[in-house]
Amino acid sequence: MDGDRERQLIEEHHPAAIQARLQGPARENVVSDAVLGGIDGCVTTFAVVCGAVGAGFSSSVALVLGFANLLADGFSMAVSNYESIKAEREFAQSVRESEEEHIDTVPAGEREEIRQIFRQKGFSGDVLDRIVDTISSDRHLWIETMLTEEHGIQRTGRDPVRAALTTMISFVLVGAIPLLPFLMTGVAQPWQFLFSTCLAAAMFFSIGAMKSRVFCKPVLRAGAGTLLTGGTAAALAFLVGYLLRELGIAVV
Repeated sequence: MDGDRERQLIEEHHPAAIQARLQGPARENVVSDAVLGGIDGCVTTFAVVCGAVGAGFSSSVALVLGFANLLADGFSMAVSNYESIKAEREFAQSVRESEEEHIDTVPAGEREEIRQIFRQKGFSGDVLDRIVDTISSDRHLWIETMLTEEHGIQRTGRDPVRAALTTMISFVLVGAIPLLPFLMTGVAQPWQFLFSTCLAAAMFFSIGAMKSRVFCKPVLRAGAGTLLTGGTAAALAFLVGYLLRELGIAVV
C-alpha cells in the first residue's frame, strides 16, 4: 500500500471522521445504475447495428433501428429499474410494519430473537443481556436491528427516481456512440461499421475500467471482461443477421 493511500485511510478512520460519517446520511451508490445503463445501452444499439449490417441493410436502416431501440429500450430499462427499487422499498416498509406489530404483540418473543441473533455472533452472559436490554429499550433501534439482522434489509434506501434517471441517461449517452459513424453520409458502410466497432469497443473497455476504479479491481481485467461480454453479444447479433440474410437468399 502506498503512502498516500495509507494516510487517506488513517484520516478516514480518525474518531471525528468516523463520527461524522456514521451520523450523516448514508451515501447512495448510483455507479451500478450508470454502469448497467451504459453497458446495456452500448450492447443494445451496437447489436442492432451488427444485426442490420449482417443482414445487408443500408446504413439509414441501421441508423433508424439503432435510435428507435436506443430510446425505447432506454425508457423501458429506466422504468424497470424504477419499479424494481420501488418494490424493494415497499417490501422493506411491509416488513417494518410487521416487526412493529410483533413488538407490540409478542415483545418477549422479539427480545428472544435479539438474544439468539447476538448469541450467534459470539456474545454471552452479562454482555449479551446488556445488548438485549439496550436494543429493546429503544423501539426505533429495535425495529432497525430486526430489519438488518433478521431480514437482511439494509438501512440505505435507494431513490427509484434517481436510479431510473441515471440508468436512462447512461443508456442513451453511451448507447448513442456506436451510431455516430452512420451519420457520416459520405462514408462507405464498411468504414462506418469499422468506426462503430472501434467506438463500441472503446466504450465497453472504458465502462469496465471505470467500474474497476470505483470498486478497486484491476483495470485491464475489468475492461477486458466488459469488452468480451459486449463483443460476444455483438458477434451473436451479426451472426444472426448474416444467417437470416443467407437463408433468405437460399429461399429465393
